[in-house]
Amino acid sequence: MKNEETIAVLNTLIQINNDRIEGYDTASKETEEQDLKAHFNQFTMTSQKCKQALVEEVTRLGGEPTESTRVSGKFFRVWMDVKSAITNKDRKAILGSCEYGENVADETYQDVLKNESEHLMPPQQTMINAQHVLLNADRALVKSMHDALEKAA
Repeated sequence: MKNEETIAVLNTLIQINNDRIEGYDTASKETEEQDLKAHFNQFTMTSQKCKQALVEEVTRLGGEPTESTRVSGKFFRVWMDVKSAITNKDRKAILGSCEYGENVADETYQDVLKNESEHLMPPQQTMINAQHVLLNADRALVKSMHDALEKAA
């Protein structure tokens, strides 16, 4: 197992957490709904905690932790949709965009665990599995809030 491959995998997860942090920071600053602000702040803290553990592992391996986001296609557009939805004060649209973003984060973690595990030591796999559980709890909350609005409509 080469450290470079492991570092690249861990940096992928740092990026998705950077995306979540940036997205929810933006959403929290833009919305006036206090319950959403509280949730968005909580989701930001989840990703900050995950990112910190990943950064420590990359540093321990002698790598350079990424500070970038995945400004590629889908995820970037999702957060732009969030900003647009917030500007329009449309709670349902905000939560729909957040749910989509959470699905992208979930897919990224699933992909790493399924397709990149050969580059990870068992303690790293355990850490990533634990982070995936935390992110899925956030995802479930976003989904339940969004689903409740769908049913009410």
